[in-house]
Amino acid sequence: MPTLTKLFSWQEAAEHNTKDDCWIVVDGKVYDVSDYLDEHPGGDDVLLKAVGRDATDEFDDAGHSKSAIDLMKGFCIGEVDPTSEPPTAIPEPKSSGDKPKPSITDKLKEVQYWAIPVAVVGIAVVAGLLYCRKK
Repeated sequence: MPTLTKLFSWQEAAEHNTKDDCWIVVDGKVYDVSDYLDEHPGGDDVLLKAVGRDATDEFDDAGHSKSAIDLMKGFCIGEVDPTSEPPTAIPEPKSSGDKPKPSITDKLKEVQYWAIPVAVVGIAVVAGLLYCRKK
């Protein structure tokens, strides 16, 4: 009998591994939890660590409540193709549109924006103290 849900390969499920596009696999079912990351009581990092492999053991070990299991059904988008094999390595996260991590030179440029006004105020304070001291 044909399956009524969409089948995904392990590789395809593993490619969805960013905060904006996160899929996890539990009990052979694929869940798109992208919209739930911020609401997850255990934090988004727990879900992001579960991408690209079977997270059934972690899910069961966490002792989820019946309401959590019921909530999870709403995120199910299909099943893992039983003929596909789990990837040997989890792919690098795709660009999610977030800004890239700033480099050291970018951080130094940011420092310059506040350093100049602080230096001007510091010089003005010193000049004012020297002026008052002469009187």
